[in-house]
Amino acid sequence: MPEQAVAVAGGIIGGIFLFVLIGITGYLLWKKFCYLLSYEKLTSPIQMTNTNGIFHNQSASEIQLKSKRFRSVPFIIPPTLRGQDWINLTNGEQVQEASDPSMIPQSGPRSSFHSLGAYVVGTVNPDLYKFPEDKSEVDFPEGNIGRLWFSIEYEQESERLLISLIKVRNLQPPADCCSPFVKVCLLPDERSYLQSKTKRKTLNPQFDENFVFQVSSKMLLERTLKFLVYHVDKQKKHHLLGQVTFPLKNETLTDDNKLVIWRDLEKSNLEPPSEHGDIQFSLSYNDYLGRLTVVVLRARGLKLQEESHAGSVYVEVSLMNHNKFIKSKKTAAVLGSPSPVYNETFSFKADQTELDTASLSLSVIQSIKGEKTHALGRVVVGPFMYARGKELEHWNEVISKPKELVKRWHALCYST
Repeated sequence: MPEQAVAVAGGIIGGIFLFVLIGITGYLLWKKFCYLLSYEKLTSPIQMTNTNGIFHNQSASEIQLKSKRFRSVPFIIPPTLRGQDWINLTNGEQVQEASDPSMIPQSGPRSSFHSLGAYVVGTVNPDLYKFPEDKSEVDFPEGNIGRLWFSIEYEQESERLLISLIKVRNLQPPADCCSPFVKVCLLPDERSYLQSKTKRKTLNPQFDENFVFQVSSKMLLERTLKFLVYHVDKQKKHHLLGQVTFPLKNETLTDDNKLVIWRDLEKSNLEPPSEHGDIQFSLSYNDYLGRLTVVVLRARGLKLQEESHAGSVYVEVSLMNHNKFIKSKKTAAVLGSPSPVYNETFSFKADQTELDTASLSLSVIQSIKGEKTHALGRVVVGPFMYARGKELEHWNEVISKPKELVKRWHALCYST
């Protein structure tokens, strides 16, 4: 009896286990059937409801092929652009015709969106990535006699001024053939200079040469760079084509600050200096403000006193009216140099009704050991009552061109 009971219990348990197994199998088959049924619905032919029918009755195989080729977010035409004419591109891409009226910018919030249809996705405007065109080698003003490029850098620890002479362009030599070279000096020591190599038969020489001047940081801002461009003729004679002066007092020179600069050659300095030297300055008159402006630029060919080699030179500018002193201003003193550079500006109040009786006097004065002074020369510009020749012409041009700076060289006259 016990054995029969055990056999009956085992049969019941096996039957229950078989029933559960059959149920699980049936459930899995039902889930798979439902999945296949939903897949067939998704891959059935698609009919677009667009009025113009951009895509018509594409089969499941074509959609599957495109899905393999492009794995990205599908492009959906917004309702505002449906019903327009489209141009077929490669790979099934499309773009709207530029002539479509809907592409014309419209007022309202949709105009900015419509403007996007005029471009194919992925195009760029190459003009946005162009560097600004450098016209410094081709854009020369009328009467230009040459342009010089150089760079400067100052080493604080070694107290060395590094100068790179880069190139010169648009030279105007007296003859067809030109063999230029450049002298570089650091004023006021004009006798000590460094010289570049001579470039044969070229109006646009490329130098790329480096020069070094030893100068202390205390004296650096009182120095001025000077470049003289010469031409060597067939008889080995040197002809000055032009020069560039560059004061260092307005520049910030450090080890990590390399300045690349270009300057036009000056032609006015090519004339030999007068007996007592020359002075260059600019004048301007503002008729609205009633203000006379003087810019003292430089002097040259000064006859310094030999006993005061360490003396300094400055310019005193005085406004006169009927030979009556009105006001006087002085430039900074430059350590004894026959060609000092100043670049200083002064303004004087002068009513327009006073211009016929007013005049400007510029005196170049040498200070000897800080105690006594010596006048090196003087020039007076003004109306016919006080001036003649170039000085009168300079004054008349300033009055006839209000607010315009007029620059001239003037010969110094000896003044006791």
